[in-house]
Amino acid sequence: MRNIVVITLSSILVACAYNLLLIPHEILSGGLSGIAIMLGIITPLNTGVLNLLLNLPLLILGVLKLGKRFIGYTILSVVVLSVSLYIIPVYKATQDPILASLFGGAIVGLGLGMIFRAAGSSGGFDIIAMLLSRKRDFPLGTLISAMNGIVVAISGFVFSWDAALLTLVSIYATGKVVDTIHTSHIKLTMMIITSKGEEVKQQLLEKLHRGVTIMDAKGAYSGEGRKVLITVITRYQLADVKAMIKEADAKAFVNILQTTEVIGVFDRGIK
Repeated sequence: MRNIVVITLSSILVACAYNLLLIPHEILSGGLSGIAIMLGIITPLNTGVLNLLLNLPLLILGVLKLGKRFIGYTILSVVVLSVSLYIIPVYKATQDPILASLFGGAIVGLGLGMIFRAAGSSGGFDIIAMLLSRKRDFPLGTLISAMNGIVVAISGFVFSWDAALLTLVSIYATGKVVDTIHTSHIKLTMMIITSKGEEVKQQLLEKLHRGVTIMDAKGAYSGEGRKVLITVITRYQLADVKAMIKEADAKAFVNILQTTEVIGVFDRGIK
């Protein structure tokens, strides 16, 4: 239920950024939403209707490749975004196009990042980026930005190159905010020193679904035996793992290090 609420509110936030900041200045967003915005400006059709129609083929691909829960959340996001674009009036919230591109892109990135963290997406190129991210360990925001070059070029030819540069600024801001919020590409190595090694191991194996390496150790001062558990997790999982460790052994000593690279089997999952 929490994910549904987050996705619904975040999709409305994205629609507000489109209709109040980007569209009035003919600034495009990234992906299919940007194409929908462009078509909505140059044709009589509503941007929300176009966004829904353009996303249908990728939603079908998502059903086949990404699982029911993820694509269900994505369909919810696409529908809420499309309806919000249809209902919210287009209004120029600022007269400065640079401010519109920066804040519009950042607000879109905030909305998309929250949708990603709730295990969904807003459709369009996001689905392609999620598929690529599961195969290669790249930041989602960077992947989405890389696929948006065509949108910038289209903006330059259809509107003006000033509009294309503002679109580029908007897309860049969106990608940076998405990477700040959706941090699953950041890996952490956890070294857990505990007297309740079996209990902590069971928590991690049952709820985390990650590999765990266990070593025997002895305290230099106390001389008591300890277990050292080592595992690699994503930054997104850190809060859950802390709760698991606290539940199993509130006195466990935990050292957390950011990991530069992981070589070998690592289940990236959707998040």
